Amino acid sequence: MRYFFGHYAFDTDRRELRRGPDVVSTTPQVFDLLDYLIRNRERVVSKDDLIKAIWNGRSVSDAALTTRLNAARGAIGDSGEEQRFIKTLPRKGFRFVGQVREAREVAGPNPGDAPENALALPDKPSIAVLPFENMSGDPEQEYFADGMVEEIVTALSRFKWLFVIARNSSFTYKGKAVNVKQVGHELGVRYVLEGSVRKAAGKVRITGQLIDAVTGANIWADRFERDLTDVFALQDEVTAAVVSAIQPKLLQTEIAMAMRRRPENLTAYDYYLRALPQFNLETREGLRETIRLAHRALELDPMFGLAAALAGGCHMRNVVWGYAADPQFDRKEAVRLSRLALSVDDDDPDALAAASVISAFMVGDRESGIEMSDRAVALNPNSFDAWNARGWVYKVAGLPEEAIRSLERAMRMSPVDPRLYQVFSGMALALIELRRFDEAIVAAKKAQRQRPSYPPAHYCLASAFAHLGRDAEAREAAARLLEVDPAFTISARMGRRRQAHAKLLIEGFRKAGLPE
Repeated sequence: MRYFFGHYAFDTDRRELRRGPDVVSTTPQVFDLLDYLIRNRERVVSKDDLIKAIWNGRSVSDAALTTRLNAARGAIGDSGEEQRFIKTLPRKGFRFVGQVREAREVAGPNPGDAPENALALPDKPSIAVLPFENMSGDPEQEYFADGMVEEIVTALSRFKWLFVIARNSSFTYKGKAVNVKQVGHELGVRYVLEGSVRKAAGKVRITGQLIDAVTGANIWADRFERDLTDVFALQDEVTAAVVSAIQPKLLQTEIAMAMRRRPENLTAYDYYLRALPQFNLETREGLRETIRLAHRALELDPMFGLAAALAGGCHMRNVVWGYAADPQFDRKEAVRLSRLALSVDDDDPDALAAASVISAFMVGDRESGIEMSDRAVALNPNSFDAWNARGWVYKVAGLPEEAIRSLERAMRMSPVDPRLYQVFSGMALALIELRRFDEAIVAAKKAQRQRPSYPPAHYCLASAFAHLGRDAEAREAAARLLEVDPAFTISARMGRRRQAHAKLLIEGFRKAGLPE
């Protein structure tokens, strides 16, 4: 459904607000708030109505509600003084009072449609999941193929950085031969996922391919074959496999495009994308450059929550890894930026994941960290970042068994992720605290092979070898650690807050001869 009022067009299927030809950036909660007010414009909606609809009944302060209402008004050129569109009725509630015209959009995937009708691409990665073709020749299997697509659309929609076309629009192409570039024009998306389902002899084979609708290039393709037993469990399993495969590919493609753009044409999102490879270097210089690029993104868009969360994570790492010239400054910046990210959207799984780790490491608030990391994985159970963060939070909280379960889930979500060294190192730390030193060595060696310059991989090896009495190997691991991190000391790296749940790790450090 599209709603028109003033100079604005509000598209619920594409989750897009436009002023004339320009897309107006809105956070998900602000969009949902506008959607609810417009749909219910024939009545006054109470504060409780909004909290139930937008925040799922959670406790929300008056200040938080006012902030979102002000943001909604600002997005449509309104204000608390003018109240041209959103009117406040004291002690009663709120009502959308603007004149609204409705238009139900019917997509007509016709190769003859003129390309000049193409929609502009959103200011973030955009994807449409087309109906999967039923190759079985059995009409009864249509429900399975359609259900598969619906599950994938839902799972992708949980990534807040991704613009996903609603099922109703993409399903207008069902049963039709389509041109992927034409689909991209008509739906206004950069990427299209298409596939097929074939059932035979108690098995089901699902194929999928991700295509760049602008260039026609094939970005990813794979197939999945499973026993057809529990249909719903199978849909869940394949959905997780497809999403975990294509999500990193989308991000890598977007980063590559951002790196090719001329500096004078960079947007806030481009600066954020350029910062990610620097962040993943996990070096002093890489963190410094990430902070610079993230702050450049925030200058262009002060409410860019992901950029704030990324910069906050860098400041935290400066403290934890002993890079900070002024640890108190970096600690305060980490906390400030994580709170900024949550103030933009406290239901963003990525912001919650980053804030949970910062809370655990910088504030020492284990309970808050656990609560936020649990919410992150509940909001997006297919997120590598959310499960990885939860693993580290539970490790810091002194719950190594649950930490290992979370980190194993992260690996399942992204089996070939370039950041698996973080997961392996986290598992090694948890295994040391459980006295499973042989397993810790295996995990730490995997981290070391993927990222030889990553200090935790080396110090986990030093500690685990020392506990097993393998002194020569412990000393060798300690020497390698000091090569990659010459400033390492036990007191600087561990700090008082971390020592309570790392006694065995620190005992191993001392046995390996690492400096105090």
